[in-house]
Amino acid sequence: MSEVSKKSGEVTLNEFTEDGKLVRKVRSFVRREGRLTKGQEAAMDNNWAAMGIDFAQQMLDWKEVFNNDNPVTLEIGFGMGASLVEMAKNSPEKNFIGIEVHSPGVGACLMGAEEAGLTNLRVMCHDGVEVFEHMIADGSLDCVQLFFPDPWHKARHHKRRIVQPEFAEMLRNKLKIGGIFHMATDWENYAEHMVEVMDAAPGYRNTATDGAYIPRPEDRPLTKFEARGHRLGHGVWDMKYARTE
Repeated sequence: MSEVSKKSGEVTLNEFTEDGKLVRKVRSFVRREGRLTKGQEAAMDNNWAAMGIDFAQQMLDWKEVFNNDNPVTLEIGFGMGASLVEMAKNSPEKNFIGIEVHSPGVGACLMGAEEAGLTNLRVMCHDGVEVFEHMIADGSLDCVQLFFPDPWHKARHHKRRIVQPEFAEMLRNKLKIGGIFHMATDWENYAEHMVEVMDAAPGYRNTATDGAYIPRPEDRPLTKFEARGHRLGHGVWDMKYARTE
């Protein structure tokens, strides 16, 4: 038995045993509608049938989704989608799927995808953890990307950071053996947190050969925000962990 309650933009799912004991409490985020521009709204209307995937408690078959057997990269929280569109445009031999809870970001991503004429990109507007739990088959992903997630920089909020042991284990199950979890952040403290969590997580290997971090890979586009940070002397830390077992 379960019950769902919503408060302050969050959804709390409580599950109970038959005798009424609480067995699990999962916090996630409800879809954030926001205000779409006319262009974003038009892009959603014109392209959702071809590039959008609705949430359903049913596993996705990537061959059916993309009509090919190409490797699949999934990005969690793609923001406005500019870098995801660029990556898909630059790598037509790969398939890309992006998950974002902010509707204007999904609309902007679809605008960019339409302009670029992409056929290898799909998007979802839903909570990533629920998508992983109900729709992503084990061992089906070649790469998972998490770029510039909310750093929750105050110490008392660190528990809200998405990179936690349970999250690492969830992703590991969905990656193929040898699959990559690629993270990037412009908060050094969060980068250190990511390394600490991932180094302790079973079944992963840090691919860095000199310290804990890697240079920005050429296939991760330099965002305008990141370029501005570089000019101001801000650092960015990239990490890639491979699934080993």
